[in-house]
Amino acid sequence: MMNPQLQYQIEQFLYAKSALCDAQDWDAYLDLFDEHCEYHLPQWDSEHEYTQDPKRGMSLIYYANRSGLEDRVFRIRTGKAASTIPMPRTAHLINNVRIAQRDDGQLEVKANWHTLFHRLGMSEQFFGYVTYHLKPAGESWKITRKHIVLLNDTINSVLDFYHL
Repeated sequence: MMNPQLQYQIEQFLYAKSALCDAQDWDAYLDLFDEHCEYHLPQWDSEHEYTQDPKRGMSLIYYANRSGLEDRVFRIRTGKAASTIPMPRTAHLINNVRIAQRDDGQLEVKANWHTLFHRLGMSEQFFGYVTYHLKPAGESWKITRKHIVLLNDTINSVLDFYHL
């Protein structure tokens, strides 16, 4: 049986992460990720199967560690990413949070997500599910892995980490 207090703490962590992204508070957002965090958004191979190994199959986004996210934030801040001018307004929604203990002492947290965004006069949405690996860090957590599954069939606009 899951501990209700732990459930609450993890949900609040995920809500806070989403709020930091929506507020574009990049330093606080990046601080939630462990420096060795793997970040993976696989590509669909078929209607019901997606790439499992980012080193052998195609991915929409793959960072072996946090430096990939740091680079994206750097490009946003310096205006070197034309796809982020202007930055979209986002609203991240999280639900159906499920928590399991891993053998390595970390938590495996699965959730559904839905991101609404508006940019250049267009409102769009991305949705899917995500699996996090979280390790305790003081009174909070650090993300050591984020594996995202995007369920949209088509991507009509730019897709970047801040949509996920």
